[in-house]
Amino acid sequence: MTGPGPSPDELETILTIGARVPDHGKIAPWRFIVFEGDARARAGEVIAEVFARKHPEATAAEIAAEKARLCEAPLVIAVVSSPKPHPKVPVWEQELSAGASCMNIVSAATALGYGANWLTGWIAFDPEVLSRLGLRGDEKLAGFIHIGTRPKDIEDRPRPTLNEIVTRF
Repeated sequence: MTGPGPSPDELETILTIGARVPDHGKIAPWRFIVFEGDARARAGEVIAEVFARKHPEATAAEIAAEKARLCEAPLVIAVVSSPKPHPKVPVWEQELSAGASCMNIVSAATALGYGANWLTGWIAFDPEVLSRLGLRGDEKLAGFIHIGTRPKDIEDRPRPTLNEIVTRF
């Protein structure tokens, strides 16, 4: 995706909508990390460094691709699943709430006319990358939401037909 990305007011709207999800217990079991401008390149340095160390056989082009991973859109929002100890709210529900937040962010960006892509990839599961991007050991990354202007319309991928996924009780 290319620029322009969301304005500061649009970003606030997107994040506000991202925070308006089912949240049993009102405990906000998620948080957001915003990567825009130079922050995307700084995060890319971390990603490339970890990748190169873990893949000594990697080519310069592969390392460069990892370095550019968060620069493919003008804005990337990381949704962090941050469960809180609670006697009535299981971690599973809290993780689902983080996923709902990802979907709300995608929907909000799309409604504002931007392209949005919810991605994970190896970096979403690498403890060192996550730590260096600011996640604590008890947190998980629900997704990186890339937001920007689509240079062209994209074709939707095939989806299951309803008769394959719907049953009646």
